[in-house]
Amino acid sequence: MNIFNTKTTTQEAVESIEDLIGGYALVIFNDDVNTFDHVIDCLMKYCEHTPEQAEQCSVIIHFKGKCAVKHGSSKSLSPICDALCRKGLSATVEII
Repeated sequence: MNIFNTKTTTQEAVESIEDLIGGYALVIFNDDVNTFDHVIDCLMKYCEHTPEQAEQCSVIIHFKGKCAVKHGSSKSLSPICDALCRKGLSATVEII
C-alpha cells in the first residue's frame, strides 16, 4: 500500500466495501418486444439464475414493470447489464 497515493487506496477501499455490501441492483424493465422465454434464457445465462428464479423474475417484470434480478457491486453488475442490453433487454444498474 502506497501511503502517498491516497486517491488510489481510497478508491480500492470503496470498491472492496461495495463488493462486501453489494449496494447496487441490476434492474430489468418490461417491454413489448422480448418474449418470456428470451428473458428467462438471458437470466439463466448471464445472471446464473435457476430456471425457477428466472421464471419468477420474468413474471414480476411483466406484471410490475421491473424487477431487481441481481444484487452486488457496480463493478460486478455492469458487465452483466451490458450483456443483457446487447441481447435486447432494457436493464440498468441502480443504487439501492
